[in-house]
Amino acid sequence: MLRPTAVHAEAVCMYQILVEFDNGEKKIFNVEPYIKGEWYGKLRVFEYFKRVSTDGFTVVWPDGQDICPDELYESGQSIEENQEGQKWN
Repeated sequence: MLRPTAVHAEAVCMYQILVEFDNGEKKIFNVEPYIKGEWYGKLRVFEYFKRVSTDGFTVVWPDGQDICPDELYESGQSIEENQEGQKWN
């Protein structure tokens, strides 16, 4: 089975992105643990963070920061898992 790839992404709040995959699933992914060092540190600026997009494979930012699509899919929280009315933080 081929792994799902990211077809749409948007920042939903500080350090969290909503990712839609080519299999129709949507997941929330917390980027904060990956924001380390100078290069990924640019993601701490929310104006830059919310410029997230997809390249047909994974999520990317304008200066080339990206996250492995396997990590997005495996570690992301399915939208259905949050049907209890919880807020993303």
